[in-house]
Amino acid sequence: MPITNEQKEFAAYVVDLMQSIGPVYSKRMFGGFGVFLDGMMFGLIMINTLYLKVDEENLKEFDELGLKPFTYKKKGQEMKLSYYQAPEEAMESMEIMRAWGNRSFGAALRTAARKSRIGNKGKNLENRDTLTL
Repeated sequence: MPITNEQKEFAAYVVDLMQSIGPVYSKRMFGGFGVFLDGMMFGLIMINTLYLKVDEENLKEFDELGLKPFTYKKKGQEMKLSYYQAPEEAMESMEIMRAWGNRSFGAALRTAARKSRIGNKGKNLENRDTLTL
């Protein structure tokens, strides 16, 4: 499905709204856009809706506001990603978006660190120092 001019304009708006966080940029992906800072994806734009990265530390804030996760269908089954809809007030205020964006960027960093630790378990065992008696 091609990206419309309206979708491109919305992605540009989101990037502008988040500039107080840092050099945020978007990249086309999955029929929408990923939102990145320092090479780390922490937002997802689909059908002119911004979804922000969540983990166990910030999920409660999204749930308390009744914000919905990004979902899609795969082989007839609904799949849920760890990205939740951004609050409406954040979409209208750079200051409010800075707080939500920073927390979501933190969630992305924590998730990447966890995956890195899990992925490195057992690696380089052949390079470990051995004790010989």
